[in-house]
Amino acid sequence: MTPPRLAPLLIRASTLTSALGAGSAAHLQALRGRRGGVRPMSWETVSDLPTCLGEVDGVDEQKLPEQLEKFDCRNNRLAWMAMQQDGFMQQVRGAIERHGRTRVGVFLGTSTSGILTTEQAYRQRDPATGALPANFDYRHTHNSFSLADFVRTTFGLQGPASVVSTACSSSAKVFGVAQRMIAAGLIDAAVVGGVDSLCLTTLYGFNSLQLLSGQPCRPFDVDRCGINIGEAAGFALVERTDDDGSGSQPGDILLSGVGESSDAHHMSAPHPQGLGARQAMEQALARAGLAPHDIGYLVLHGTSTPSNDAAESRAVEALFGTETPCSSIKGHTGHTLGAAGVLNALVGELALRHDFAPAGVGTQVVDPALRCRYLTENLPRPMRHVMSNAFGFGGSNCSLVLSKVMP
Repeated sequence: MTPPRLAPLLIRASTLTSALGAGSAAHLQALRGRRGGVRPMSWETVSDLPTCLGEVDGVDEQKLPEQLEKFDCRNNRLAWMAMQQDGFMQQVRGAIERHGRTRVGVFLGTSTSGILTTEQAYRQRDPATGALPANFDYRHTHNSFSLADFVRTTFGLQGPASVVSTACSSSAKVFGVAQRMIAAGLIDAAVVGGVDSLCLTTLYGFNSLQLLSGQPCRPFDVDRCGINIGEAAGFALVERTDDDGSGSQPGDILLSGVGESSDAHHMSAPHPQGLGARQAMEQALARAGLAPHDIGYLVLHGTSTPSNDAAESRAVEALFGTETPCSSIKGHTGHTLGAAGVLNALVGELALRHDFAPAGVGTQVVDPALRCRYLTENLPRPMRHVMSNAFGFGGSNCSLVLSKVMP
């Protein structure tokens, strides 16, 4: 059954911050220069894990405004850093003036939110009672909704708000939430995106699964051996368009299709043939009214683990064949977990705006068993449509199609 078409959304503004730097210009420069931000390091109390991290510089020193201090945690500091870039806050305030505070939603993704604050609080428990310190504020830091509450409070918004936590697909799925809320007539615009920051739970959790790489990761490489954990924040301001996308201007970027699936094949492993991934990609194309050959570049989920890369490659090959250019940015930024979906989408936006398909970094010899067209060199080419993938634990899959309005 063909999924119902929903009106495309205008991406009015966007910004991203990761190990590559703060703001879109830093990311474009790194992508063009094929520079990665992942490096060997110890962090926090971690000294026994031989791994590399994609850390964002300056998060520890970042201060929140006095009126937002109750939200102080690494995750919200990273969110604040990102929102300062690319004139994003001014664009959101403009949307509030156009639509009103009750007509702008906030839909964000995260996997662990401010859990680092809880980890640190546990070190300060009362030795007699085990009580956590009195200044520990779970609601405004660790709680997953803390992120949306923080952004909503920052702008004084009064529209609907929610946080999606579906592992690595979280901040891709929020685009679908916004599109459905706008289609239902409940809002006219939304702040969407995601933030995930470094924490010990994630590092030791992935280490227990034997998925951490001691070297900078190499997606789709014949010798790939695991992931690097990274952190990132990305936001987009999306707004209503006419049903056919009219009203937008040449050069504008639209969210034209969202595809979601849940294959539930295994708690952590993907379906070996990538069936759920393929369903998400097919649905995104159908909702955008496009065929596979219309996609000029595909931003892969590309985790650099043997099973995930193989499953995604099979899904891509089955749908697109072996000619559509594709790559993963995990070698640039590390795996940013709940922020990976929005990061991939906004890299796709940069590809559209600047007419080039960025190559992955770290990959030396593409695995010959993975037959999709994985780029190891940047590919300049005219772009009209791109797709980005985000696939999470438990088979939660989301694919997005972004389209450029042509003259």
